[in-house]
Amino acid sequence: MFSGTHVILYTRDAEADRTFLKDVFGFDHVDAGRGWLVFRLPPAEVAVHPTDGEPKHEVYLMCDDITATLARLEERGAEVSRPVSDQRWGLLSGVRLPSGTELPLYEPRHPIAHSPSP
Repeated sequence: MFSGTHVILYTRDAEADRTFLKDVFGFDHVDAGRGWLVFRLPPAEVAVHPTDGEPKHEVYLMCDDITATLARLEERGAEVSRPVSDQRWGLLSGVRLPSGTELPLYEPRHPIAHSPSP
């Protein structure tokens, strides 16, 4: 029935953040026209959490080894936005996009719904 998921990051500097995803994260991409890059993401999953506050959506990139991932990203010029913290469900950190937006990363400690990366 569904063929994929399309995630949109709204940002104050889309061009800089696109360049970052292309050059620092190394995401494969297509040009949808006039330099509008659309990136291929790793396999995805979706979870539904209860809230007493306003409903919202969050995007996290998952990795198999957060320490190695952060070191590699720092070597490529990324700024780690927060130290790794141990959350019951995984190890959480994040990187700062050129626009200033934080993109959270985590190493899951819960069962995942997709096959892990090779």
